[in-house]
Amino acid sequence: MRRTPRTVGAGRHVRTKDDHLTELYGLPAFTFPEERDSAGVTLPEADAVAWRIGYERGTGDERWKDTFERLCAAVDSARIRALIIGIWGDPEDTEPDEVVSAFLDARDRLTGLRSVYFGDITDKECRISRIGQTDVTPLIASCPALEEFSVRAGESYDREGLHPLSFPRLRHDALRRLVVESAGLRGHVLRGVGESELPALEHLELWLGARDDGGDGEIADLAGILSGDRLPRLRSLALRNSEMQDEVAAAVGAAPVVAGLDVLDLSLGTLTDAGAEALLGGQPLTHLRKLDLHHNYLSEPMRQRVRNALEPAGVEVDLDPSDAETEVDGDGVPVPSISVGPLTY
Repeated sequence: MRRTPRTVGAGRHVRTKDDHLTELYGLPAFTFPEERDSAGVTLPEADAVAWRIGYERGTGDERWKDTFERLCAAVDSARIRALIIGIWGDPEDTEPDEVVSAFLDARDRLTGLRSVYFGDITDKECRISRIGQTDVTPLIASCPALEEFSVRAGESYDREGLHPLSFPRLRHDALRRLVVESAGLRGHVLRGVGESELPALEHLELWLGARDDGGDGEIADLAGILSGDRLPRLRSLALRNSEMQDEVAAAVGAAPVVAGLDVLDLSLGTLTDAGAEALLGGQPLTHLRKLDLHHNYLSEPMRQRVRNALEPAGVEVDLDPSDAETEVDGDGVPVPSISVGPLTY
């Protein structure tokens, strides 16, 4: 059955990514044509669309960097507002170093760039856990006016010379939105984000994933994020798609960062009654505008407890369990599963 299109962080039913982004930064996506297909194509104004570089896997003849260079020559690159980085070669066998190099070479011409999505790759093109990735912080740091950065994290373990996603700490004074989608984030990525100085960040979204896909992060690795010390403007925090969602919920229940939030998202993971109990037993959450717990394994009495505790205060609570499926382990025992993980990808 075909699922509805979605974009990064869109929220509902994200077990698969069947479609490319349709918009970014409020702008409709437009795929810049390959040279062989460019004759007679009227290009939109540079700041009217989110430019996508990348084609369906196996159909393109042109290297990503060559297409990108033609884009920068064909339009006023200083007016480009949003860039969608699609597939580069074979993402299972090739790190996007060429993409990063081409981007950095063009950074002085991309003065108007405000939003980047790195890795607009569908499941048909490549499973998320098989996408080779790299250190993405040079892209962020090279654009001091960048407001949004999202990445489909991809490779979470060393394989055949490929390296996992890396995010060493950085400082960026303009970034307002940071999203990392993954089937398994490593602890050093979580620590790097938590140690970064991001004074303008308003929305942080991390898909923690599963150990079977390299997600070796521990609760301690979230300390820098949960303290909120370096995130004075954070209003929306999403720690999603985690197989340790109960532990995350317990940690969030005592986390200083929560007091300043409008939206808390612990969806897509393996949340059970134990996690919800710990969350309700922590600090008050009645100041939130929304609590998103969809894709959960709560009992109906616990769902009602959450509603009773928060909805009278005006908190919008999403407790929809409809897309949470139970998997069977090697011993035949049913176990909760994350939305995007080793058994789904």
